[in-house]
Amino acid sequence: MTVQLFIPCFVDQLYPETAFNMVKVLEKFGCNVKYNANQTCCGQPAFNAGFQNECKDVATKFIKDFSGSEYIVAPSASCAGFVRNYYGKIFDNSSMHNEVRDLGKRLYEFSEFLTDVLKVDNVGAKLEGKATYHDSCAALRECKIKEGPRKLLQNVQGLEIVEMNDVETCCGFGGTFAVKFEPISIAMADQKVNNALATGAQYMISTDISCLMHLEGYIKQKGHNLRTLHLADVLANGW
Repeated sequence: MTVQLFIPCFVDQLYPETAFNMVKVLEKFGCNVKYNANQTCCGQPAFNAGFQNECKDVATKFIKDFSGSEYIVAPSASCAGFVRNYYGKIFDNSSMHNEVRDLGKRLYEFSEFLTDVLKVDNVGAKLEGKATYHDSCAALRECKIKEGPRKLLQNVQGLEIVEMNDVETCCGFGGTFAVKFEPISIAMADQKVNNALATGAQYMISTDISCLMHLEGYIKQKGHNLRTLHLADVLANGW
């Protein structure tokens, strides 16, 4: 099948290797992957900051950029969840209502596309060590993703998955929350990282690299021996 790639701003600018790894996995299972280079932001930062008119302008472009009938796959539950759950409100009673509804049905976060559409739970990946999985707020609450990533990780050869305490608690990133409420954000990262370290894990894995970026900064500042990895980076490893 043909799939369109939706690559969020921070993945494009800071972690492009994660996007390439997602492509590697999708192509392994026969997907014809397309990338519209005209795509920009989904509008979430503007929406969360209260600039709803500006968000609508960006979202209108997003809808046009991803018009068609193909599936759309993104390495971010945060962005996928925003489009699926908030575009309907932004374009309520507008001429684009039906396009928005169709878009939401075609858009998937990477792990749920593998498990729910391709019906894959073993990609043949290999990674030696012990890891713990972080449920991002967007994946868990916006996209209802819980078991899918764990099934994929449990089938990674050589990888032991251990659950940390308070696994469903926020890591403290929350977009601009980390900037506006820095002391609270750092305290939340401290709690999350210490819960991960208590498991003896070498890796902390998630569907959302925005969370991992925040946690990675804290880990490096403290000098902890813990590596953050996006799910796509794990699943593309070892083959």
